[in-house]
Amino acid sequence: MRAPPRLYALVAAAALSVAGTALVPATASAASGPATNASAASAPAVAVPNAAPPKLRASGNKLVDENGATRRLLGVNRSGGEFMCVQGRGIFDGPVDDAAVKAIADWKVNAVRIPLNEECWLGLSPIDAAYGGANYIAAVEALVARLEARGITPVVELHWSHGRYTGGDSHCADTEYATCQKPMPDAQYTPAFWTSVAQTFKGDQAVVFDLFNEPFPDRATSDLTAAWKCWRDGGSCPGIDFQVAGMQTLLNAVRATGARNLVLVPGVAYAGDLRQWLTYKPNDPAGNLAAAWHTYNFNTCSNESCFNEQLAPVIAQVPFVAGEIGENTCSHGYVDRVMAWLDAKGASYLGWTRNTWDCSSGPSLNSDDNGTPTNYGVGLRDHLKGMQ
Repeated sequence: MRAPPRLYALVAAAALSVAGTALVPATASAASGPATNASAASAPAVAVPNAAPPKLRASGNKLVDENGATRRLLGVNRSGGEFMCVQGRGIFDGPVDDAAVKAIADWKVNAVRIPLNEECWLGLSPIDAAYGGANYIAAVEALVARLEARGITPVVELHWSHGRYTGGDSHCADTEYATCQKPMPDAQYTPAFWTSVAQTFKGDQAVVFDLFNEPFPDRATSDLTAAWKCWRDGGSCPGIDFQVAGMQTLLNAVRATGARNLVLVPGVAYAGDLRQWLTYKPNDPAGNLAAAWHTYNFNTCSNESCFNEQLAPVIAQVPFVAGEIGENTCSHGYVDRVMAWLDAKGASYLGWTRNTWDCSSGPSLNSDDNGTPTNYGVGLRDHLKGMQ
């Protein structure tokens, strides 16, 4: 069964996704923190007495550090970098200064995923220059530095990209701009985005690269084999209006810069289906890939029986990172079960999302920027603290 389509309403107060990712506010609200301007976002990191985050690499089906010790990524997403800039409202949604990063660290988080927008990073028209290009890049670099100063692994991820798409599950068919989730990355700009990101961070192997938020080429065609080939190889894909950059092309762009950073590669069906991930796995000359998966209580595969059938074979062979876990119940029964299952497998996971939104539609982990958890966020916070 297909997950229901997402709806990103850019003219409303929020844009709701019901297929894999959470609510993304389209306008500022009292619950959201103030838009962070480029100068504030670019302030220098504050030195704190935390160990540096590890330089992660894949070893069999585990992540290990530079000393060979097994590591897991356990943390949160920090949404905003994907939508604030393209909406002309800033760069991040709420504060990302050292106090904000400390509040995140206080949950015993060791990883933060940072969604990005390719048009903002590349400074393309019609992005406001105050929130794009050099200013955007500097703000992301500053946030990465603050996270690392707290011993937290930054995961930089492409969330919204260019390309007009009018097929199944289209979220912004009226525009080619990066104002919503597209089914696949675009050949026109995404390789350039990853070339630039990799050049920016290739000297820092503590930074993890997440190639594309939630591919859904399987919504553009009923031919699942064709969808997976599109996922890996790109080109002219059935049902997709623009030329696609496949996962192999993006990985090649990263490695061509000399970057050997860990790279996360999501599956299809909004990163919820990994059944053919091993078959179509991109070739990585650096041998440093992990599979990425997203799960919510409203997804098709949302019980342990399905996890055992669909995910366990992947986890047995490669490192596995659940880049987004969450639920829209304002409670934490589902994520409790997901975390328990992933803990037993030694896999990684990050909750969506560390933003002050409505937990029943977001879902949002915190109700204020000081780290007060929502009823949903209590589950992740207490679980992470209890693991120390």
